[in-house]
Amino acid sequence: QVQLVESGGGLVQAGGSLRLSCAASDSIFNFNTMGWYRQAPGKQRELVARITSSGSTNYVDSVKGRFTISRDNAKNTVYLQMNSLKPEDTAVYYCNAQQSTIIREYEYWGRGTQVTVSS
Repeated sequence: QVQLVESGGGLVQAGGSLRLSCAASDSIFNFNTMGWYRQAPGKQRELVARITSSGSTNYVDSVKGRFTISRDNAKNTVYLQMNSLKPEDTAVYYCNAQQSTIIREYEYWGRGTQVTVSS
């Protein structure tokens, strides 16, 4: 089974930066899309950023211009560089990998890493 392991979360002051890493047990070439989701208390999990195998990226409006998703295929790792952090960014961040076929979609999740941004 595919394993996704996040790291890099922690406590940071508003305006600071963090870089999250997601190491995959399999080659990330196996996945059509990899991304980061987050879930704050009482809220639904939302997509933060994603990157396709071709390098195309998407971001939720609230993080555009502040967050950057990237991948390192040689290290089987995706990153989320988070700059200008705001208290509203506080959430558990989850790594996600998706593989689509004409029949169905396969989806994998990491355990999550806590990001807390203080005022």
